[in-house]
Amino acid sequence: MSGMQEKDEYTGPSRPVHSLLGHSARGTVLCALCPSVSTGTQAKEEGTKRLLEENFIPLNYYSFLAFIHAVEEINNSNLLPNLTLGFLLDESYTNPTLAFVTGMKIFSGMEIWIPNYTCETSGTLAAIIEGLPSEESIQIANIFKIYHYPQISFTSQNLLMSDTAKFPYFYRTVPSEHHLFTGIVKLLKHFDWSWVGIVACYEDKIFRSVQILREGIEKNGGCIEFLEIINNEIIRSTDFYKTFQRINASSTNVIIFCCSRDYVANLFQNDDYVQMSNKVWISTYEQDFTLSYILGLNVNNNSLAFTVAKKNIPSFSKFVREVNYTLLPSDLHIWLWWMLLCNSECPKSIRRSCDTNEALTFVPFCNTKYLGSSYSVYNAVYALAYALHDLVTASFGNGTMWSRERRFLDSLRWKLHHYLKNVHFKNSLGEEIFFDENGDITTGYDIINIVYLPNGTQKNEVVGSYSPYAPTGQDFNIEEKAIMWKSDFTEIPPQSRCSSSCHPGYRKLTREGEQVCCYDCIPCAEGEVSNQTDADTCWKCPEDQWPNHKRDACIPKVITFLSYEEPLGIVLTSMSIFFFLTTAAILGIFFNYRDTPIVRANNQDLSYILIISLLFCFLCSLVFIGRPNKVTCILRQTVFGIIFSIAVSSILAKTITVVMVFHATKPGSKLQKWMGSRVSVSIVLSFSLIQTVLCLAWLFTAPPFAYLNMRSEIGTILIECNEGSVIAFYCVLGYLGFLAVISFIIAFLARNLPDSFNEAKYITFSMLVFCSVWISFIPTYLSTKGKYMVAVEIFAILASSAGLLGCIFFPKCYIILLKPERNSKKYLTKNTGGNI
Repeated sequence: MSGMQEKDEYTGPSRPVHSLLGHSARGTVLCALCPSVSTGTQAKEEGTKRLLEENFIPLNYYSFLAFIHAVEEINNSNLLPNLTLGFLLDESYTNPTLAFVTGMKIFSGMEIWIPNYTCETSGTLAAIIEGLPSEESIQIANIFKIYHYPQISFTSQNLLMSDTAKFPYFYRTVPSEHHLFTGIVKLLKHFDWSWVGIVACYEDKIFRSVQILREGIEKNGGCIEFLEIINNEIIRSTDFYKTFQRINASSTNVIIFCCSRDYVANLFQNDDYVQMSNKVWISTYEQDFTLSYILGLNVNNNSLAFTVAKKNIPSFSKFVREVNYTLLPSDLHIWLWWMLLCNSECPKSIRRSCDTNEALTFVPFCNTKYLGSSYSVYNAVYALAYALHDLVTASFGNGTMWSRERRFLDSLRWKLHHYLKNVHFKNSLGEEIFFDENGDITTGYDIINIVYLPNGTQKNEVVGSYSPYAPTGQDFNIEEKAIMWKSDFTEIPPQSRCSSSCHPGYRKLTREGEQVCCYDCIPCAEGEVSNQTDADTCWKCPEDQWPNHKRDACIPKVITFLSYEEPLGIVLTSMSIFFFLTTAAILGIFFNYRDTPIVRANNQDLSYILIISLLFCFLCSLVFIGRPNKVTCILRQTVFGIIFSIAVSSILAKTITVVMVFHATKPGSKLQKWMGSRVSVSIVLSFSLIQTVLCLAWLFTAPPFAYLNMRSEIGTILIECNEGSVIAFYCVLGYLGFLAVISFIIAFLARNLPDSFNEAKYITFSMLVFCSVWISFIPTYLSTKGKYMVAVEIFAILASSAGLLGCIFFPKCYIILLKPERNSKKYLTKNTGGNI
């Protein structure tokens, strides 16, 4: 914005402040605020008016008017009693040299400036409020900090200027670019855009900005497909078309545009840009977009832009609406802007009353929702005014007059910085305004959707916002339904990924030599799950859970054990009961025919002991069925070992008895004194006692216990009995095997002794069956898992017990029941030749 070239001084209120108007192409303004002591509210104003030759951008007039309005409003209030704000406005034309020259003029107070010389004809300089590009703002800041003048920018977002060590007196009423990049990353994350491209302009500040943006994207799991650096020469050459051909051919659907205002203006005027309709463009530069376009162009309706949060100040709308054209400088551009305010398409808040003949039919800027950067300018002026208020209050108390005014004004710039840094007030909209520790105002960004309507007008709709100072979770919001997307996309909202998403149950596997965003989806390994989309890794379920079929959730494992209700349990239980009843029947037959020769032969007492032990053998198999617990786990192996040792010891005793009987019948044999039931019972007790001692030692050292086996079978928790001591378990089995082998050897040697009731041959067969069963049991037991291990052991118990029962007692029952003629003493002595 410009001021006046000619200085204009007055002492009365006849000339209003807002009569000092100029125009600008780019809105690069130097505004010097100069407080002076007075006894009234009269303003002393200076300005420099320069006419611009091209690029009519009337939105910048709103910023210019906002400055004047804020100054006039403050001077007409009680905020600064007996202190009047004056100002000087100047235009730098985005020329660093002119900016420097203008700054020196402000310091010296002269049209032809002299270094370190001050001509104080226009009041004491308090601070500089500027709307310069970042590069010029930095140059001016380097000059101003020498003199300790505060500098407030309402446009520069350069993140380098947040460095308070290098720019200690710099403030701004717009957020830093650092927050801008954070907002862009949040936008990408919201839409899950992980595959993006960046178009950056060849500027010093852009490279640092792009680096920060890249780091933010990659930190959140995104990737940059390409980075195109362009300059004004490329934009004006044929290489520009080739550049955008490469961009069009890229696989990404989202392009982030990092450029300053000059590049934006040049780019928008290039037809190649507006033909990029198949991409989503995200602009990072706060800009006032044109509100019209040439009909027939293939414009891009997929643009999102981050702009500094803007709001309309109600009192300012009235100020704009009532501006008096006759008091404006004679300038065609100003007249054109003033005439636009008559159009019916202008908002009522700023539309002025005029003849219909005055109104213009082409209104490119009148239907703007917000009045340029007026909100930021307004806050900048008031922030400085409140800092002055705090300074005055602290220096002179609440009095209306003070002494030594000149000394106060001379030290103003030294003291004002402290109060400006700590300023905190509410503006006319009731919003809290203050600067953070870096001198940045605590405001955020609006996210706008740029829509080109068929009638040639442009509609900028606010569809979201980012407030970096808001609590986490409330800092970013976006209204997806409010965004208008081009119909070219197959998905709404459009997607931009290098690889399709990996569904739950899969994980990402990065392709070798490619970026992390380019990956293949592979299923989770056995026992692992992933319940998130695009999971980097799968994880194991807890031990008591297992993946479901899709491997996207852990479900409780099925608890399993050999129960009485399942078919296998029913079969084994039925077999146990059947053999138990069969054994009981045999016991009944033997007891009923206890006086017959076949029952009495071969030690009747041992036969009863053997049958009863076999009864308990069949019953003990039932302990192995059902849910294991502490008691059943202890009883399983110990009861089985002791009962089986009694049974095998009985067979061993019977075998020894057979041998002793035939040797005792020889004349002069000393074995006759050993022929008796007490010897046989002693044999059974002694051998059984050894097994009992082994079992007790087992129980006292490492007893069996109930155990949840979560790894034996996939997807199940097996409740089983852990032997506690494997050595003790195999010692018990080994001792049984030892007794069986001894019995088998003795029975095998005595198998041919003459006797119709000689049991040696039957014991031989029974021991052969017994040993065969348990020898085959060991590898089978070790090769099975889960409840089938228990079933194998039960089967071994039943098979070996049934073998003993069948081989030893079935032949006798056959003779007792079906061949009674053979169950006689006559038949017995006949076959043994009288030796009995």
